Amino acid sequence: MSLENKNAVVYGAGGAVGGAVARAFARDGARVFLTGRNRAALDSLAKQIAADGGSAETAEVDAVDEGAVNRHLDAVVASAGSVDVSFNAIGIPQQGVQGIPLAELSVDSFRRPIVTYTTAHFVTATAAGRRMVPQGSGVIMMHTPEPARIGAPLVGGMGPMWAALEGLNRSLSAEFGPYGVRSLCLRTTGMVDTPVIDVVFGLHAEAIGITAEEFAGIMNGMTHRKRPTSLAELADVAALLASDRAAAMTGTVANLTGGVIVD
Repeated sequence: MSLENKNAVVYGAGGAVGGAVARAFARDGARVFLTGRNRAALDSLAKQIAADGGSAETAEVDAVDEGAVNRHLDAVVASAGSVDVSFNAIGIPQQGVQGIPLAELSVDSFRRPIVTYTTAHFVTATAAGRRMVPQGSGVIMMHTPEPARIGAPLVGGMGPMWAALEGLNRSLSAEFGPYGVRSLCLRTTGMVDTPVIDVVFGLHAEAIGITAEEFAGIMNGMTHRKRPTSLAELADVAALLASDRAAAMTGTVANLTGGVIVD
């Protein structure tokens, strides 16, 4: 129970990544606060967590809405006493964003992910940091895939956005670290056990004229293990890094790419 007595807020908890991380946090003892824009998905997840013996509460929160994020965190602090972990796992539809050459991509399609994701992560991270600094502890977390580090075709504005998040992670650590607040990023491959990757692989496969299964095979072949990161692997490492057992880690990226990127 490495997260016992910790309060963890998960943004985008209705999605595959957010849901897996929230379940891992709850499994390890955290009281989790599930946020997102789909209340039904959040309530379903909360029931699953409760059935497994965990504690979860839900709230509809748009992570790009600064006022909504701050009001929710005020409510969390009022009821639970602290915010100890903030994990942002929001997502946007990828149709019209990926699978299109940059030279053919509209300006709006290029900047949509850059504006949405960087705004949401800035809002949630700084809001959490303002509440963590006075208590002298806390962990801010985010997730990126391998195009944050390597050049990848047909990802549109997603690649620059993911690189920007990793840069934001370093800046958050530099500013909040002296006050006991850690900032960490987890970098994975595309995870085939998430619904969104079916869409993404399909877009890329169509763009280069192969099947989605063939494209997945190419992606798997880029790893040393010849298989992608799984949701369970991501969630387990997230729970570890959120705990005090990873107290020395901040301002860095946990490399879960299975060898696609070799540090």
